[in-house]
This record gives sequence, C-alpha cells and structure tokens, in this order.
Amino acid sequence: MINPSSYIINDSLKVLAKPGKRETRIVRYDPEKEALVVEVGAQAEDNKANVELIKYFSKLLKRNVEIKSGHTSKQKVLRIISPRV
Repeated sequence: MINPSSYIINDSLKVLAKPGKRETRIVRYDPEKEALVVEVGAQAEDNKANVELIKYFSKLLKRNVEIKSGHTSKQKVLRIISPRV
C-alpha cells in the first residue's frame, strides 16, 4: 500500500479522484500530475465523492483533512491540518 504521508508537501496532498468505484483506495502515484490516483467509493454527485475522500484520508492519516482546491474537479488539493484530537 502506498503511504500518503510521503506525498504531503507544505501540508498539502494532490489527488486525482476517480469517483463511482467499488471502494475507496489509493491506486498509484502519477508522477506526471504529481498526484495520488484514488478510486472513490461514492458518486460524484451532491458532494458525496468529496465527503468520502475527506473521510478516507482523515482516517488513514489520523489528521483533519479538507479540500483546499478542486471541489468540482477530479484533480484536487487536500489540506492536511493538525492531528485529530
């Protein structure tokens, strides 16, 4: 499994979301886009995929996560905040 912590730069993590998949998981790192490719187990409607992405990375990293940019795009930048309390 890919460790997303290795790809956090200045509290930001670039991801390329692939919504509508069976489960949420990191597939690979795309060096061209400098982003983690993530299959998201939710549809890209009504913000469901964004919510799933935040939950997934928050649980995985044990830190607060929010979308910094790319709310309506497949390419997103996640802001990794402080450790969860």
